[in-house]
Amino acid sequence: MADQINSLEELGAAAGVEAVEEIVAPREPVRDELGRSYATGKRKDAVARVWIKPGSGKVTVNGKDMDKYFARPVLQLILRQPFQVAGVEGEFDVMATVKGGGLTGQAGAVKHGISKALQLYNPELRAALKAAGFLTRDSRVVERKKFGKRKARRSFQFSKR
Repeated sequence: MADQINSLEELGAAAGVEAVEEIVAPREPVRDELGRSYATGKRKDAVARVWIKPGSGKVTVNGKDMDKYFARPVLQLILRQPFQVAGVEGEFDVMATVKGGGLTGQAGAVKHGISKALQLYNPELRAALKAAGFLTRDSRVVERKKFGKRKARRSFQFSKR
C-alpha cells in the first residue's frame, strides 16, 4: 500500500494517460432573423409564447399593454422579476400571447417564458436566472377530484342519523 493513488492526476500518470482538459463549448445566442428570441413558458394550465427583442422595455400581452392585461400590481411585479434579477430592466421589448388558466397562472407562465427567452438571447444571464429559480417550470397543478369525495380530498359531511 506504499504507492496509494490520492488524486486523478496520479491515477492518470499511473495509467499512462496525459492530462485531458475538459472542453466546454460556450452557449451560443439563439435569435431569429428579426433579432428576437422565442421561448414558451408554462404555469398551472397557462401556456405563454414569448418573444423578446432589444427595445425600450414595453411589455405587450395578448395585444394589450401589461398594465391593462395584468391590472393587479402583484402580477406586474411578477413580470418584472426576470429583468431585475438579470439587471437588464428597460432594455427589452416583450410580446407575449397567453392561453389557459387564470391571471396568476398566466403571469407565472409569462415570467417563465421571459426568463427562458432572456437566457437564449444572452447566455451570460443564465447563471443569475437559474440561481433565482426562474428557469425551472413550477410543476404544481390542481389535484383531480376523486370519486366518493366532495373535492380532491374533502369528504362529504358525516351524519350519524
